[in-house]
Amino acid sequence: MEIISKMIEAHIFRETGDGIEFLLLKRSEKVIYPGLWQMVNGKIKEGEKAYQTAFREIKEETGIVPEKLWVVPKVDSFYSHENDNIMLLPVFAGQFNFFSKPVISNEHSEFKWVDPEEAKRLLAWDGQRQSVDLILNYFVKEINFLNLVEIKF
Repeated sequence: MEIISKMIEAHIFRETGDGIEFLLLKRSEKVIYPGLWQMVNGKIKEGEKAYQTAFREIKEETGIVPEKLWVVPKVDSFYSHENDNIMLLPVFAGQFNFFSKPVISNEHSEFKWVDPEEAKRLLAWDGQRQSVDLILNYFVKEINFLNLVEIKF
């Protein structure tokens, strides 16, 4: 068994008058885990840095370039029984303008903006729900004294 990092997780949010909303994408019937609600994720290409993958995957899966992109101080993980690997995924947060209109790729069948509690109800894995809470703490609750590392493009 190997521990590898070949994927990223990117949570997209927008600011509202009441806090933030997260963009969730519903997986199409043609891909693995059909009907599952998720954030943006994707595979790191050869020679690509993880943050470059996050930026590319956000654009590919939503049709929008994020206004800002941050490194979230969390690495998500899961076990892949197909390859007998433990997968580590760096987590990113991307901010969209409130009026952004996503155009989803064929990997997904629909999207919706949801408040953090609804996001945590819809996301399948605990690590993804933990990422929502962490992002919420940094951007709304301001209980942390550190700032997230912003990636400049």
